[in-house]
Amino acid sequence: MPQDPMDFEWSYWIEWGRERILWLLAGHLLVSQTSRLLVEKYKPWCLMVYGMAACWLLLGIKGFAVILLHAAISFAVAQFQLSLLTWLCSLILLSTLRIPAVEETKRKWYDTENEYYLLLFTVSVRCLFCTSFSLEYCWHAPTQKSSHSFPWMLAYVFYYPTFHNGPLVNFDEFSKQMRRQEAFSVKTNLSILIVGIIRIFFWWCLAELMIHLMYIHALYSSALPLESASYWALGGLALAQVLFFYVKYLILYGVPGLLLQMDGLKPPALPCCVSLMHSFTKMWRTFDVGLHRFLVRYIYVPMGGSQSSLLGTLLSTALTFAFVSYWHGGQSYLWYWGALNWLGVIVENGTKRILSISLIQDLI
Repeated sequence: MPQDPMDFEWSYWIEWGRERILWLLAGHLLVSQTSRLLVEKYKPWCLMVYGMAACWLLLGIKGFAVILLHAAISFAVAQFQLSLLTWLCSLILLSTLRIPAVEETKRKWYDTENEYYLLLFTVSVRCLFCTSFSLEYCWHAPTQKSSHSFPWMLAYVFYYPTFHNGPLVNFDEFSKQMRRQEAFSVKTNLSILIVGIIRIFFWWCLAELMIHLMYIHALYSSALPLESASYWALGGLALAQVLFFYVKYLILYGVPGLLLQMDGLKPPALPCCVSLMHSFTKMWRTFDVGLHRFLVRYIYVPMGGSQSSLLGTLLSTALTFAFVSYWHGGQSYLWYWGALNWLGVIVENGTKRILSISLIQDLI
């Protein structure tokens, strides 16, 4: 039975995974376990060299140079230890991905659109990693200088399991866990690997069944069946789509998450099932945990967050969703999506504040 071809993200990553990425991830696993067994002290540098080689192989010398240049510029700007300047640098680097002349130049480097998109996705995610390192550098004490050096930035930026699509791990977490040396057990790691592969295989089978039997995305791409469907049918289609999105990210984040575990790191929790969510706030906290931690640590809390005045909280939340919308591409529909999510979070938090008033609680 033919599959629904309309979900670009699933088709794209499955194709790349089968061709090269899964093999490169297997190579990372081999290098990681060997270095943990023989040269634990030099594990970060072994993985850094492997990640740089994998980047060069997939993206070519020019793609590798772009990512290295982004890292070097971010590190140079971070030397001023000004958070505002670091954010300005990060936004400028991110904006270069949307300059038509630059886009056209990068397209000419590759034979296919898929190769260009791989560079685009990778650089977008690397921008977040560079931002995380640079802000941690701005905040670190002089005594921590050795753990915030340029080699550590490269080890973080070129860490391969999270290289192309995440999940996002903040530098402070990555550095602490990567520097920690623990007893290595081949038997324990093998059991983690086997159980992880079985779980991911189950999720992949479920996603393939949905793609081959449900045709959710094909239905959404045509106005005629949507116009003739009842509200109940439309609600069912919407639920089916978000459930597939959930299963898809169990795989896209589950594979790198398993490798993080094998490397002795703690990966961000996998997405929470959307059927268990009933609020905007919970969705943002539990679906993409790595992105949520990034947004809270580097945008929401520095801008005042929930500890500031009502206006400050509104501004902090608005800037957080504005960045999410811009990072995802900045198209008009993404701004509407961000604004609606911001409104949902504000209404929920406002309602909680009202319900926490003692008079209202007595009435309830």
